[in-house]
Amino acid sequence: MWKRVIMSFFAMALLVFDGGVDVKAEARKTLSEIDKKLKLLNKPAIKSIKSEDGDIIDCVDIYKQPAFDHPALRNHTIQMRPNTIFASETSTTEHESSPAMLTQTWQKSGSCPKGTVAIRRVKRKELLNADSLEHFGRDGPRTSFAVNTTNDKSNFFGSFPAPEHSVYPNLFNADGQPRLFIRWTLDGYRWTGCINLICAGFVQTSSVIALGSTFSNVSTLHGPQFHINIRIDHDPSTNHWWLHYYNEVVGYWPAEILCYLKEKAAIVAWGGDVYSKNVKPGHPYHTTAYMGSGEAASELFGRANFITNIRIIDYSLQLKYPDPAFFVVDEPNCYSALIYKAHPKSEPYFYFGGHPGDNCIYNKKYLMKRKLIS
Repeated sequence: MWKRVIMSFFAMALLVFDGGVDVKAEARKTLSEIDKKLKLLNKPAIKSIKSEDGDIIDCVDIYKQPAFDHPALRNHTIQMRPNTIFASETSTTEHESSPAMLTQTWQKSGSCPKGTVAIRRVKRKELLNADSLEHFGRDGPRTSFAVNTTNDKSNFFGSFPAPEHSVYPNLFNADGQPRLFIRWTLDGYRWTGCINLICAGFVQTSSVIALGSTFSNVSTLHGPQFHINIRIDHDPSTNHWWLHYYNEVVGYWPAEILCYLKEKAAIVAWGGDVYSKNVKPGHPYHTTAYMGSGEAASELFGRANFITNIRIIDYSLQLKYPDPAFFVVDEPNCYSALIYKAHPKSEPYFYFGGHPGDNCIYNKKYLMKRKLIS
């Protein structure tokens, strides 16, 4: 999906002039700009690991990672672990045999030494596929939807800026493999934020986890189920926001770059997300993308996507289930969601998923609504 014919780019170099423009010189200039961008993005590595999936993982000195290109972090002192540790809890789950842990593919081929962080290398062809070098890795367009200030839960997510976005297939070679990634912004992706470490901001501390890397195993229909244990929590002593992958501390968003999030979050959400540019007259389908397995939420365990052990940390600094919890499905003709408990004392499972089909067709009323709020 979203592949581009790169050969046409090189074919331009065969032309000497086109309308008075030296196309060959322009091509050389573009390649030069790409090389400069690559040098900026890919920091010098102490060690490099070639993964069987084609990725290259660079082990970069922790003090030379991209985060320190940010002006506010020039004098930042790295913190390796949060000062506040929130106790984890075990809960009664619907399925006694818990899903297996996911590992990253590159870990089969080696490991990064202590004092380095594992960073997936950006490739030249990924920059060639980008719409622009300036916005490479930035998640979202130049504008965002209007803000709806109503308190109606049916429009809950409309109460915040909701820019168009995707998980950036061109950034990851459009190979369709599931990857661990982060994205962040301070202003609806107008000027700040990006995916992973492409822009300065997130401070990585882990030499074990590489953001943007693939997983070595995935769940299969009616087969083995795998899961990721992810936690993001706020350290009140420093105002950093920490990312944990199972028991591994991946890194943090430092207080120096944050605004409103320095003290607390206003909303926490879990779920799935797809994007398409085809929501317009003449294109009845939202997207060809499945959400996860593509199975509806009602298919439950072994078929649908699931999230469990959902918790928030409130003012008491205790892990709690967000009660009351509710779900929102923006496009119910295409996708579905369900909060399910096998019995009253079991852990709630949040199921979601779906895929476009004959029912995933937009009527004129929806298209008009979409046009009005865009």
